Amino acid sequence: MLRAWKPSDLEPFAELNADREGMAYFPAPLDRVASDALADRISATIAGEGWGWWAVELASTGAFIGFTGLSRTTFDASFTPAVEVGWRLARSAWGHGYATEAATAAVGFGFEVLGLTEIVSFTVVGNLRSRAVMERLGMVHDPREDFDHPRLPVGHALRRHVLYRLARESG
Repeated sequence: MLRAWKPSDLEPFAELNADREGMAYFPAPLDRVASDALADRISATIAGEGWGWWAVELASTGAFIGFTGLSRTTFDASFTPAVEVGWRLARSAWGHGYATEAATAAVGFGFEVLGLTEIVSFTVVGNLRSRAVMERLGMVHDPREDFDHPRLPVGHALRRHVLYRLARESG
């Protein structure tokens, strides 16, 4: 279930962001202060735009397991401006199809409610789990648009990213 964020999400979100394995494709895990600040920015975006990175809750238990949603890219690249679909789930939620299910709902919102003509997604080259989710969403890898993430320094192991695209006609 995608929903607005609640104060009770902060603790499990901080645990998710502090998990080294779960954050392996990000520059570094986040401490509690940085995690709370990120949650505040996410909530502010949803309040201002009406959409963003929604909290993901298991319908069966009500447990917070991460976020999924849409975001405007905030850096310059050959494919920007763009809206991306993305996700970050706790390791305990991996392998159950939750990322694909939630991202499918977010993509539907983007096309049907926001009227987007294209949604992108990107990740580090070696993030095969996220790439598999992108492919299950029907997204297509566009190797001509693979890029070095401008927020990571030259030589950083995570700098090279792959770009996937999904056009409204395909969704």
